[in-house]
Order: sequence, then structure tokens, then C-alpha cells
Amino acid sequence: MPRLKIGNLEARIPIVQGGMGVGISLSGLAAAVANEGGIGVIATAAIGMLEPDFSTNFREANKRALRKEIRKAREMTDGIIGVNLMLALSDYHELVQIAIDEGVDLVLLGAGLALKNPETLPSNRLGKIPTKIVPIVSSARAARIIFQYWARNYNHVPDAVVVEGPLAGGHLGFKKEQINDPDYRLEKILPEVISTTKTFAQRFHKSIPVVAAGGIYTGADIHKFIQLGAQGVQMATRFVATHECDASIEFRKAYVKCKEADLVIIDSPVGLPGRAIRNKFINDISAGMKKPFNCPWKCLKTCDFRKVPYCIAHALTNAKKGQLEDGFAFAGSNAFRVDKIIPVKELIETLLIEYEKA
Repeated sequence: MPRLKIGNLEARIPIVQGGMGVGISLSGLAAAVANEGGIGVIATAAIGMLEPDFSTNFREANKRALRKEIRKAREMTDGIIGVNLMLALSDYHELVQIAIDEGVDLVLLGAGLALKNPETLPSNRLGKIPTKIVPIVSSARAARIIFQYWARNYNHVPDAVVVEGPLAGGHLGFKKEQINDPDYRLEKILPEVISTTKTFAQRFHKSIPVVAAGGIYTGADIHKFIQLGAQGVQMATRFVATHECDASIEFRKAYVKCKEADLVIIDSPVGLPGRAIRNKFINDISAGMKKPFNCPWKCLKTCDFRKVPYCIAHALTNAKKGQLEDGFAFAGSNAFRVDKIIPVKELIETLLIEYEKA
């Protein structure tokens, strides 16, 4: 496999482990992936869920937990560690500042248009930060808007971009009718994003690698997207079914047990479609049942907690802990292909062999 270079960072293998929020990818998984030469990613959404004061002071709990997880990852690896941040988080600015203060190698910005450059936060204005900025987009149009805005307002552009197709797990950057539309396949949108970023790479005399994401499952898939022009891939689903994944064993077993028909598109309370593994909780919601909850915080800008049938933060926290009767697992379109839980090292070795064969 080729190496993945993002500025002065160089990963031995071109695999970015996808950030999986609400406790699925924390320091354990991120460090394991980084130790194998990939880029390990800590997800920030509800990261403070296990802190004792999360329900009463979620902002401080999240900040404290993020610092802990970054530092734990640094103790376990000398490899590349990134942090995934949803722009829709109400404490986004506080968390991105902590990621930068802690010196993470890169921040990946999704769930919105990454127009605000973290380098321009008040405490970062003394000089260019070493942390690489990587927006996650689902179209060439979104990439163009971000890059044009940065070029015009900062005379600078992001260091890389992840383009995520509609086969990904979790919240999707597509309308429901676009998810199965061939015009929105990753194979179609990837070349468009590459073409868009090439213009800015030439203008700013820098390399801007494009990382393909969403539904990438085998080494042959990695080979295919690198042949299509991607410099790397982002994978999440495969890393759930590993010993080092930070989710409960019950959560990981849900991947092993699920069938293709169990993978469904749901309407998330945050206003986006999402791909998840169908279970009783999802069936209850689909039937119109409401799951009562108290909202002591407003963790997502886009969630109207007074109108939604359930709290997605509670549901995903319960799932992370293995309480799937009170929540559900997000998963990518290929989760049904998972048949066992293995070490990260074995997964990477399998992907390398499959890549060489391809």
C-alpha cells in the first residue's frame, strides 16, 4: 500500500480509522490503529458520558474526558492520532480548542460545513498551529464552498479532505432519496472532489490529499479507490469488530449477529438520516412510540429536544454500554459481512494481503 501524507505527517498505510462517536472510538482503538501505521481517531460526541458529572455539567465532563483520552492515546502510541469533531456539537469550539492545545496531529470536521478555521480561534492567533485541519464532505459542492471560503477569508486552505459516500454508518450527509441514487455513489463523487481540490492545491502550492470513505470494507476496496485517485481511505465498520474497540462486547456482537436486512435508514432526531442495525428500540420508534427523557443539556445545535421522540445521546450511550434494549448501534452498509471479532493487527494484515492480491 502507498503511504498517506498530510503535510509533514506520514502514515505507513493509507487507512484513517473513522471517528465513531458516543464512546465507540476512544484512545484504545485509536492507539491500536496508530500502532499499526494507520491514523487512529478519537471521536468527541458525548465523550464525557462516563464522567460522574456528565448529566449535570456536560461541557466540563466532555472537556475533561477529551483531554484524558488524548493523553491516554499518546501514552500507548507514537503514531498519528486525530480527533473527530461534529460541527453540530454545541460545545464544538471548546472541544476543538482542547484538541489543538493537546497537540493532536489532525482534527476531522464533519456534520456541517467547516467554514470556521480553528486556527482563527482567539487563543490560536499567535501563529499557525501544527494540527492539520481535515473537513469531511459528501459532495464536490461542499468541498468547493469550504475551500473558497478559506481561500477568501484566511488565504489558506485545509490540509486534506475526506469525502464520505452514502454507504457509511451513522449520520449521513445525504437526503434519503439520494442514498441509493447511483449519481451519489462514492465512485461518482470522489473524482469530482479530487478535481475541486486540485485547483486549490495548485493555487496554494501544497498537496491536498483526498481520503475516500463510506462502505470501504476490504483491501480490494482500498485498491479500487486509490486507483480512482484517492490518497487514502477512511474505514469505521471494520474496526468495531476488533478487540481494541472501545464499545462494549454486546455492541460489537451486534455487528457479528446482524443480517443485511437488519441495516436500515432511520430519521435521526438531529435532522439527518442515519444507518443503523434494526432492533426492538428502532422498531418501537418506527411504530410511533416515544421514549421519555430529560434533556439537562443541549448537546447538538440541530436537535429540538421538545419535539423529538427520543434522545439520541441517551440511546447511543446505552448502546455503547451494551444496553441495546434502550438504544441502538449505528453501522455501515457492510456490517452484515462481519463474522468475528479480531485484533486490530490481524485486521490490518488481512487488508494488506487483500490489497496485494487486488
